[in-house]
Amino acid sequence: RLPRSIRRAWRARKVMITGIVQRREAVIPLTVLGSRRQRMEFDAVIDTGYTGWITLPPGIVSALGLRWYSLGRGILADGTISIYDVYVARIVWDGNIRKVRVNQLDAAPLIGMSLLRGFALNMRVRYRGPVTLTKLS
Repeated sequence: RLPRSIRRAWRARKVMITGIVQRREAVIPLTVLGSRRQRMEFDAVIDTGYTGWITLPPGIVSALGLRWYSLGRGILADGTISIYDVYVARIVWDGNIRKVRVNQLDAAPLIGMSLLRGFALNMRVRYRGPVTLTKLS
């Protein structure tokens, strides 16, 4: 849990999650907390066609020691059916620590629509255009 002073400061102002457009993709920083109190921060691509929470590659899942939850099944963008492991993680999101499900896929980290629920997504789709996520009232 974040210290009370930090949580108060975040609530006192309109918190926004910000990123940029890179290679025609909306990218924002994501901090994931591991089972042994370690933290990893990396860029994640916002994927509005992905209905889950987040995806992480096996190397990051292993390094963080995430707890296995179940097997998952999904249809990928190319139409193939994929079976994957699902883990539980804690992330820093909008100034709070939030528990999410992580689909382990051998690809770049993705943020899906389940995590974006309750936020307004705004982006200027051009080289280094701004990306903002603002909590809806």
